[in-house]
Amino acid sequence: MLKGNTAIVTGGSRGIGAAIAKKLASLGADVALLDIGNEEQAQLVCEYCKSEYGVSAAYYSCNVADFEQTKQVVTQVSKDFANVTVLINNAGITRDGLVMMMNEKQFDDVISVNLKGAFNMIKHCSRQFMKNKCGRIVNISSVSGLSGNAGQANYSASKAGLVGLTKTVAREFASKNITCNAIAPGFIATDMTADISAENNPLAAQIPLGRPGTPEDIAGAAAFLVTSPYVTGVVLRVDGGLGM
Repeated sequence: MLKGNTAIVTGGSRGIGAAIAKKLASLGADVALLDIGNEEQAQLVCEYCKSEYGVSAAYYSCNVADFEQTKQVVTQVSKDFANVTVLINNAGITRDGLVMMMNEKQFDDVISVNLKGAFNMIKHCSRQFMKNKCGRIVNISSVSGLSGNAGQANYSASKAGLVGLTKTVAREFASKNITCNAIAPGFIATDMTADISAENNPLAAQIPLGRPGTPEDIAGAAAFLVTSPYVTGVVLRVDGGLGM
């Protein structure tokens, strides 16, 4: 379904990013994984994609918050791979704390990676998408960006910002056959949430489907959006019914 296309996945070394990379590879897409500080894990994901699905895959060290670095990496990916048409903006960090206790750096770091990082990647990939006459952008937001979450002013703001960015990009690029959508995961069992007990977490207890989500749940949604040319500007909740 995606054979002959290349997908760039940021934060692709583990968790949701790794699951999305594997899912897109299973559909035939070549994969460029962008990450920082997790080369060994990223290489394992690349090897899995190549051995299991026979696609090409490569790792690129990149701090998505760095405008020039993202520009250089996208240029390199475009040289190494043909037909870059998919961008998954998954890279994200948390620096949780109550507003009264949160310092400026905690706020700025999260906004820089989670929100500005997505802008950087979209801007630099957009020329490739227009050149290839096709683009599919999926931004990984969060239910925290839709309803807020105490102790996560920075994270919630960054994820809410992604919603506005998604809708604006969808409008700006619709005439160029470039779609832009967002996924708002709920409580997902990943390394980022490993220190939060599902049993003792009030958020997890409110999930109608009765379980935390998995990275594969998000990957399935990403695959749907990437292969749906008439869906754009959508924020798709994948939260087990938490937001009902």
